[in-house]
Amino acid sequence: MIDAAAKRKVLGLIGLGLRGRLAVVGVQMVREAAKRGRLELALVASDAAQNSLDKISPLLGARGVPVIGAFSASELGDVAGRESVAVIGVTDVGLAKGIKEVVLE
Repeated sequence: MIDAAAKRKVLGLIGLGLRGRLAVVGVQMVREAAKRGRLELALVASDAAQNSLDKISPLLGARGVPVIGAFSASELGDVAGRESVAVIGVTDVGLAKGIKEVVLE
């Protein structure tokens, strides 16, 4: 599990990525990005609905997309400007690398 400071840093990076269109929000958008081979990393809410997990988990596993599950749906939603979000997908290699470095510190 990552600490509070690392969480804030990752959420900040995700916010920048969303503003720069380097990330996609929601199950459908993440599925489409994964199918096209554009997904570098996925942040899946730890409290996501089972239905959402059933739609996204097999595809992410089959495509070999790294998954981080350390955030709640409301934390991801706050960054995306929504009430709650089940999954955010990072499509930029550099952003994904930066997030992985923070999580693995």
